[in-house]
Amino acid sequence: MCGRFATTGDVDFYADYYAVDEVATEALDKSWNVAPTDETYVIAEHDGKRRLGKMAWGLIPYYSEDSRTIHINARLETVTEKPAFRRAFAKNRCLVPADGFYEWEPKEKGRTPHWVYRADGHPMTFAGFWSSWRDPATDSWVRRFTIITTKAEGVIARIHDRMPVALPEDVWDAWLDRGLDDVEEVLSLVRPIDPDLIMEHPVSSKVNSVRNNGPELVERFEETLF
Repeated sequence: MCGRFATTGDVDFYADYYAVDEVATEALDKSWNVAPTDETYVIAEHDGKRRLGKMAWGLIPYYSEDSRTIHINARLETVTEKPAFRRAFAKNRCLVPADGFYEWEPKEKGRTPHWVYRADGHPMTFAGFWSSWRDPATDSWVRRFTIITTKAEGVIARIHDRMPVALPEDVWDAWLDRGLDDVEEVLSLVRPIDPDLIMEHPVSSKVNSVRNNGPELVERFEETLF
């Protein structure tokens, strides 16, 4: 799964990196500990233009009566089947930029967090999709996103059995194309991450708390016996 990630680039960097046509958000604070319900940058298509905006993480199914149920991840294997996902997956796909993400390795006692990132320093680009939900209390529309996960491969498989889907640049156009609604064709865009591009190292358990947020969270941390 993907339960925490970091996004520390500025809005101009992402606008340039993703070649967006419009920036539709103010600059957000850097975050080394993006958690569910936090707002973060997303790239989506709107009126035929690639737009950089912001959304909160944790999709609310369009049919929900309240906001208590959120989905931070959607399994690639069932994304076209579940009622909460299939319509949004077909029409409302987005890209979610991240420096990298955290994953927790089960241990005999507790779990060890790891920082997973690209060796070349480029952002990871998670495959996501968003959905609109009408809040019955205010009658306003709320747009939230989820991140697609798949079976872990490479170095990530040594830590956990799932990983977020990261998309290469050559499929971004097709992924964002709202006119492409053939789900089998969309699924064909998903390819495994090149294992040579991915690195990881253990980090401090400080990341476990959403109250902690700083560059020290991604620094290598090795526990000692003494």
